[in-house]
Amino acid sequence: MNTKTIATFNPDLPIHMTFPEHDWHLLSQHWYPIALARDITEQPTATMLLDMPLVIYKIADQVIVAKDACPHRGVPLSLGRNDGLGVVCRYHGLRFGKDGKCNRIPAHPQHKISDRFHLKTYASTEKYGLIWCCLTAPLNEKPNIPHMPYWDDSNFQQLVCPFVDLNCFAGRQLEGFIDVAHFAWVHPDTFGDPDNVEVPDYITTETNYGFDADYLSSVGRYPIGINQRGKEGFQWLRHFEISLPFTATLTIHFPHNSKQVIMNAASPVSARQTRLFAPICRNYDKDLPVEDAYKFNLAIFEEDRLIVETQKPEYLPLDLTMEAHFPADRSSSMYRKLLRKMGFSPIFAA
Repeated sequence: MNTKTIATFNPDLPIHMTFPEHDWHLLSQHWYPIALARDITEQPTATMLLDMPLVIYKIADQVIVAKDACPHRGVPLSLGRNDGLGVVCRYHGLRFGKDGKCNRIPAHPQHKISDRFHLKTYASTEKYGLIWCCLTAPLNEKPNIPHMPYWDDSNFQQLVCPFVDLNCFAGRQLEGFIDVAHFAWVHPDTFGDPDNVEVPDYITTETNYGFDADYLSSVGRYPIGINQRGKEGFQWLRHFEISLPFTATLTIHFPHNSKQVIMNAASPVSARQTRLFAPICRNYDKDLPVEDAYKFNLAIFEEDRLIVETQKPEYLPLDLTMEAHFPADRSSSMYRKLLRKMGFSPIFAA
C-alpha cells in the first residue's frame, strides 16, 4: 500500500507563503506599517503582511490586529461587522471583542467559551499616523519602530500620504528610493533634472539599525513652486537613514534652514507585492493644502512604478557578483551587503 507523507501544519505560518521559510522567519521579527491610522474604525479592515491575512478593528480605544480567520471554521472576519461589542463572524455569529477574545457563541449561549475560540492576535502600535505590526514580537514588548526625524517637533507640519500598492518586492522598491543615480532618468517631471546626470561622490556609514548616506548635489527642487535648478553654487544635502530591512527616511536640507523628511516604509505584503507608506514632515509651506503634497508625492512614486514593477529578476540579488555596479551604487551595495549580513538568502525573495 502506498503511503503519502503529510507535511506538518504550522498555524503560525501563512498557508500560501511566497517567501522561503528561512527568510520569512527573519522578516517576521521586524515591525512594518500595515494601515493608515485614520482608516481604522470599529469596523474590520482586511490587509496582509508577509503573506499572512490580517484583520484590524477598534474596540473602545484599543486597536486589534489579528489573523483574518475565525478560529471556528476559518471564514475571514473582515467579512463581518462590528455590533458595538465586537466583530461578528458572517458564518456562525461568533463575536470577538477586546484583546481579540471571543465573547459570544450564539449556538451555545450558556457554554463557557474555550480559549481555543480566541483570535490569534499580533503585537501592534500606532506611530507616525500608521498602524505598525510585528508577527512574532510578544504583545507587551516595546515596539522597535524606525526613527523619523522631526516628527515630534512642533515647528514641523506632519502629513500622512495615502498608501501606494506596487507589484514588486519591497527590497527592490526600497533600493530604488535610496538610489541617487536615477533622478534625471525616472523623475524629470517632478524633481529630477535631465541636464544634470552626473553623480558626485558620497559616503555611507554603517549604524546599529542599518546605515546612513549623505548625498550633496545640485539636483532637486526648492520648497513647492520655486525652482533653483542651474543657479551657480546651488546645492543641498540629502541625508538618508536606512533601517533594515525595508524602511528609510530622507531628510532634505533646503536653503534658509528649510527641511523636509520623507519616510519610505515598504511593507512586504508578499514577495511580489508591496504596500508603500510615506509620512512626511516639513517646516515650510505649512499653509498650503496637504492635498498638494499628497499629489506631488504620488507623482514621484508613480514615476517609479514602471521601473520597480518591470525589473528582472524580481528578487533582490544579495550576491553582488550577480549584477554590475558603478560608484553611484554605493548605497544599494551597502544595503545588499547588510541584508546578507543579517542572514537573508543570496537570492532574496525568489
